[in-house]
Amino acid sequence: MTKILIVDDEIDVCDFVKHFFEDRNFRTFAALDGEEALRILKKEKPDIILLDIRMKKMDGIETLKKIREIDKDVKVIMITAVNEQDKMEICHKLGAFKYITKPLILEELERVVCSHGKKDENVS
Repeated sequence: MTKILIVDDEIDVCDFVKHFFEDRNFRTFAALDGEEALRILKKEKPDIILLDIRMKKMDGIETLKKIREIDKDVKVIMITAVNEQDKMEICHKLGAFKYITKPLILEELERVVCSHGKKDENVS
C-alpha cells in the first residue's frame, strides 16, 4: 500500500487531502509543521510527501532540505498558494519532482500522485 505524508500548517487542508487519499486506499499521515513531518518520515517511511512551501516555524524549503538528509529518494510534491518560480527552482534542485498550486484540484493531485507513486497492491 502506498504511503502518503501530507504536510501543511492548515489543518483543514491536511484533513481534506488525507481523507481523499484514504478513500482511494492509500495509507496517509498528516503533519502540521516540518518538525512533525520529519518525525513521521523517520518512523513511517512514506513513498510520497505532499509538502506545502509556506508554513510557520520551518517552511517547506527548509523541511525539504532536512527530508533529503534523511531520505534522498522519497518523492516530494511541493504545494504552493502562489506561483513562486524562484522557490520552485530551489525545490527542484533539492529533488522535488513536481509542484501543484492551491486551491488544490483533487483530480490533478490524484493524477500526479498515481503517476509517480501508486504501488502495485499484489506485490509484496
